[in-house]
Amino acid sequence: MQEKLDMYKDINRDKLRENLRYFLEQICPVADELGIQLAIHPDDPPFDILGLPRIVSTADDLRFILSSVKNKSNGLCFCTGSLGANPTNDLPAMIREMGDRIHFVHLRNTRRDADGNFFEADHLDGDTDMYSVMKELLLVQQNAPAPIPFRPDHGHQMIDDIGKKNKPWLFLHRSSSRPC
Repeated sequence: MQEKLDMYKDINRDKLRENLRYFLEQICPVADELGIQLAIHPDDPPFDILGLPRIVSTADDLRFILSSVKNKSNGLCFCTGSLGANPTNDLPAMIREMGDRIHFVHLRNTRRDADGNFFEADHLDGDTDMYSVMKELLLVQQNAPAPIPFRPDHGHQMIDDIGKKNKPWLFLHRSSSRPC
């Protein structure tokens, strides 16, 4: 495994960001032309792992991605679990700032410990204030030209979800602001 990791030893945060920017510059015009919305998922976990940098973990990271490539198709998957696992992120403020570029939402919650570790929590029992998050998302949806797809993401029963009859994702309906 170390041999595979060593292939990336010269890739630092700046180089990785530049590679992402270059990729988005190439792909976004095609996505715009086809009416496709791209939604980059935040890093999970939101901190460097195995010596590899993370570049989609903070509000500053998201600002960089959205401002570097301003195409309409360049957007976010707003994962409340991944973003909420980073204690520096203010999710309601991020939604207010970047809401028009949120193309997909994962609703999940985590609980952090004093060492920065995190684990899955019940949707209403983690460190993220889901009421405030949903309130902001519904406000964004009121001005969105189409429903924002979202799904309640995995919790404690990920393996148990297999075989259950559930809807893997829902839409926020723009006129009523209710899941439909």
